[in-house]
Amino acid sequence: MAAPSTCGTERQRLVAVAAEGVASGAPLNVGSKLLQGWLKDSGVPLELIGVIPQLAALPYGFKFLWAPLLDRWPIAWPDRRRGWILTLQLVLVGVLALLAVIAARSGALGSGGLQLATVLALLLAAASATQDIVVDAYRTDLLPEQERGQGAATHNFGYRTGMLLVSSGGFLLASRFGWGAAFAGCAALMLAVVPFTLKAPALAPVEHPVTSLRQAVVGPAREFLRRTGPNTAPWLLLLVLLYRWPDGLLQALSISFLKDAGFSDAQIGLLDGGWAIAATMAGTVLGGVLFARLGMNRCMWLFAIVGAAGNLGYAALASFGGGLPGLMAAVSLENISSGMVGAGFVALLMSLCNPRFSATQYALLSGVYAFSRTLLALPSGWLAARLGWGDYFLATALAALPAFVLMAWLVPWGGDGCRGAFDAERDAT
Repeated sequence: MAAPSTCGTERQRLVAVAAEGVASGAPLNVGSKLLQGWLKDSGVPLELIGVIPQLAALPYGFKFLWAPLLDRWPIAWPDRRRGWILTLQLVLVGVLALLAVIAARSGALGSGGLQLATVLALLLAAASATQDIVVDAYRTDLLPEQERGQGAATHNFGYRTGMLLVSSGGFLLASRFGWGAAFAGCAALMLAVVPFTLKAPALAPVEHPVTSLRQAVVGPAREFLRRTGPNTAPWLLLLVLLYRWPDGLLQALSISFLKDAGFSDAQIGLLDGGWAIAATMAGTVLGGVLFARLGMNRCMWLFAIVGAAGNLGYAALASFGGGLPGLMAAVSLENISSGMVGAGFVALLMSLCNPRFSATQYALLSGVYAFSRTLLALPSGWLAARLGWGDYFLATALAALPAFVLMAWLVPWGGDGCRGAFDAERDAT
């Protein structure tokens, strides 16, 4: 893996990171929140709503399996990373356009329509997960070491902005023009990122390219295991899996809850869009300030506590009501905490990657995390149907406890860095 490129100015690099963050975050919310809202309005049972988006999103958890292929066979134009990014963004535009056509033509979904929607959601997730692999590698290759902290926050801001633009614009379009227009608007958003991809700074040629599939597959895993140790590596992966589990459980059914609570698509879109974007901006800025002052370890603990508090906001809304003011408070707390948690989590994953193998190692770690919002969220609909909304959201907050147990050993409060993190001054290859 080549050292990070210094092509372009700092501003150009950060604009590129933010734009690709939007492209990564938007499809995720299409496959979770927007798909969830469409299924709910189409009469699909709650138990299936809790399963279908999570099953369709499984490619996010397995993307490390094909990440080495992208290192081994890059698309050369515009450069080895943006060639794949551009191709995948055009694929995503096409899949979203197909979803728009199906949603515009269907009312209540029959079994055939439900199967087709599930297949398209799976294709959307596969293309989006593959795009994430290359976007993460492009960011790591592009940014000099001194810009990676700011780059992580910028990426998280773009990522969350993409997610929230889909939530806001999608539900507003659905409320006024129907679900076909909502998916068409998301296709237009993805298409709008393409010029940024074409104009983004180019990467310098790699000095030691991957020359065999074996090298692409074996090297990253061997280095990670050797650096962290066979007794530590499984626990690090378990921490990555469980750290954001509460967020995955919340996102799995948040839209279904808001609809059951009587909020309209327009209300959901306005509050989960513009208001939430402002809250995410505040959370990202606050997270960056705290990260610079407190360091990674203390922030990992603090952000996990704040993240669980975001789930408790929904528990309070479900148990005590509060109307629009209550919804505003819950959405604000959720997105402030998500902005903080997201910035800290990206920094954690980058610290665990050797720059020589960043594409595959980052894909492995983020793929493990993806299981927390897919496989570990599969029982969400079943639990909510039996516990009720208030107790369900309380249980999602308690899901943060296993991560705290792991952090006590791997990321102790008074420590300086995560156990097994890459030391830039040590050649661990």
